Amino acid sequence: MSDINVLPTEGLTCGIRFLTDFWKEKYLQEYIKNGGSKIKFITGRQGSGKTHFLRLMTAIAQEENYKTVSFSAKDIWMHDFKEIYIEILRQCDLYACLKSMGSRIIRDMGFDEGEIPEGMKFIDYLSQHDLGDALTRREIRTQLKQMFLDNPLLDNNFALALSMLTGSILGYPVLEEQNRTMLFAWLEGDRSVKLSQLRTLGFYPSRITKFNARHMLRSLAEVIHISGYSGLFITVDDLEILISRSSLEPVHYTKMKREDTYESIRQLIDDIDSMRHIMFVYGFDRELMDHENSGLKSYQALWMRIQNEIVGERFNRFLDMVDLDRLAAQEYTPDVIVAISESLAHIQNQSCTVPLSIDAAKEISAQARTGAVGIPRLIQIAMEEVKANV
Repeated sequence: MSDINVLPTEGLTCGIRFLTDFWKEKYLQEYIKNGGSKIKFITGRQGSGKTHFLRLMTAIAQEENYKTVSFSAKDIWMHDFKEIYIEILRQCDLYACLKSMGSRIIRDMGFDEGEIPEGMKFIDYLSQHDLGDALTRREIRTQLKQMFLDNPLLDNNFALALSMLTGSILGYPVLEEQNRTMLFAWLEGDRSVKLSQLRTLGFYPSRITKFNARHMLRSLAEVIHISGYSGLFITVDDLEILISRSSLEPVHYTKMKREDTYESIRQLIDDIDSMRHIMFVYGFDRELMDHENSGLKSYQALWMRIQNEIVGERFNRFLDMVDLDRLAAQEYTPDVIVAISESLAHIQNQSCTVPLSIDAAKEISAQARTGAVGIPRLIQIAMEEVKANV
């Protein structure tokens, strides 16, 4: 599947548009963009296409103007939400968002940012044109206050820090470089930052911990939206690492860390409605759901919140627990298999227009329905059949 992942999005969606088009319309274009928040879970047996689906939805989210974040539970400790918040912040490029917000202030004050020379701060441009008077400076402060400090969805200290940093981008109020560095370090959860130094700047923050990190994430999502994005789209893959016993894995979860992770997800589910413009998607193998002693079922507080999702005979696209095995069994009809082969053959070789035979498609579809193959293997078989017919 590695060669398929780099292909254009249009060529990748033909097999799972039943779900991706639905998510794109109902969540990315409507619910999340309009201020909603959501958590989804993607599961299936190994090889069912979970990673492929997460990458595809991330590409679609980018096309819909979302700031996207993707990481694996094998690389980031999941039991401490502070670590998750820091990784999300790292991938979001907060400085670029603040520059966009500074540009918005410039426009709101009636100036054309394009007329400001490259590398020149807004306040210096104003002074150069004899406009840097006390009244104009006061207006900059007012704009910063309205954008950050008057927003009830932002943590007070988070808002004040971002107001100072955006002011430094504009050139007013002035912020020394060491203080600028210190503010970014505090936002990133750096424990070496002394709170007493921050108090000299006029605010009284607490350290970012797993207890307040979700609140900080809510503030970050709001800032990303204000800076011009539709929202924040986050995917977390390989969650089955929680129950792995392999010595080859880069991280190993003890019973305590595993249960702390389940509790962290449970708290996120409970808090998600207080957030705006944010969507989480967790991906994991079925074994995490099926393992009685250490899987999701072993932590009742979390399992009670998601177990009712696994019901019904037909695949429900609104469900928060998405079973890709069920999706393949229901939606991968012979006609769909033929469409996949035609699309991928066209992408990989413009001169190759020989589709699958309907008999071959029926055989592959039957394998999908019996659970004999996952989606990636299904596509590989289809492509092998196409190449054999060229």
